[in-house]
Amino acid sequence: MSVAAVRDRAHGLVEARIGEFSERLLELGRALHAEPELSFEEHASAGRLADLLEGAGFVVERGAYGLETAVVGSYGSGDLTVGVCAEYDALPGLGHACGHNVICAAGAGAAIGLAAAADVLGIRVVLLGTPAEEAGGGKVLMLERGAFDGVTVAMMAHPAGHDDVDARSSTTSAARFEVTFTGRSAHAAQDPQSGVNAGDAAVVAQVAVGLLRQQLPDGYRVSGVVRDGGERSNIIPDRTVLEWDVRTPTAEELDPLKKRVQACFEGAAIATGCSVEIRPTQPDYLDLRNDPWLMGAYAEGLRAAGRTLPPAAPVRLGASTDMGNVTHALPAIHPSIGILGAEGWPHTPEFARWTVGAAADDAVLAAARAMAWTGVAVAADAERRAHYLSVRG
Repeated sequence: MSVAAVRDRAHGLVEARIGEFSERLLELGRALHAEPELSFEEHASAGRLADLLEGAGFVVERGAYGLETAVVGSYGSGDLTVGVCAEYDALPGLGHACGHNVICAAGAGAAIGLAAAADVLGIRVVLLGTPAEEAGGGKVLMLERGAFDGVTVAMMAHPAGHDDVDARSSTTSAARFEVTFTGRSAHAAQDPQSGVNAGDAAVVAQVAVGLLRQQLPDGYRVSGVVRDGGERSNIIPDRTVLEWDVRTPTAEELDPLKKRVQACFEGAAIATGCSVEIRPTQPDYLDLRNDPWLMGAYAEGLRAAGRTLPPAAPVRLGASTDMGNVTHALPAIHPSIGILGAEGWPHTPEFARWTVGAAADDAVLAAARAMAWTGVAVAADAERRAHYLSVRG
């Protein structure tokens, strides 16, 4: 059978299988939206994904790689393994305002569709259900524990207000850490001289970071909140807890900025007589580095799914993702799939309302088809297949 014939046969099998499972895929996305779960607590979401994969003939491992809400489903065999990532954690108070329900349903659809052509293409398909993207770095943990060791190429599609298939688009690298100042409590009116004010340390630190921002290059971001600032106005607080993020355009710039910001907290402790503990709350997220050939194949698949793509225009998002770490480790892509007509940015109540409904359903099926077609493109192109296999050793 010629290359063209193999590709056409695979495309037909993919389309038929996604069509067969379309309602179940859309129901998965809707169910996740209706029952949002936070990072590392996605038990119902992971269970729904695992059930769907098992119903499609995948061999499924629940609680994979020591993470209770990680799921790995595999289908087929071959020297080339196509990995599809699915996220399903939600945001506190906002539910699926980042559209991870769409990511999960689209990823499941891509894997199920591609599995229908696995024998024709001689490939293995792996769906990696990765928890805690919003806080915790599930993909980083799974990378470190070997989940991606046998994966040749990987992909996922993230919802946005528009399609973005420019391989030059990227995200920032990010570090998140918790800062705890410890002082000594005292009555604020009766005996203030005996207190060591952890609240003052938090204030001094925030002022120092605010002044530091004046000297930071464009594209650097520093943001934070006070999670615990004291109990009563007449008690000098002996403990304050802050959470801070620092972001830079590239991974190489992240540590130097992190050290400068953390020095602000160390200085605040010295100035107020408090002690300070600085603790990372998740692995560092690295900047996104899309593989150009894979992105081109995805764009072709998106057009085949009926999308009219906007002109190429790279976007540097201020946001961060643990998929960036995956793109540093192996050939991978993280395009945006448009929920067309959506209002608001991700992480807003407005966008959360758009991650369920007709436009979200269209995004799920379009992204599923485009990612599955990307897998077909890699497997059917002998030269490109050999290239990626050599890259992965």
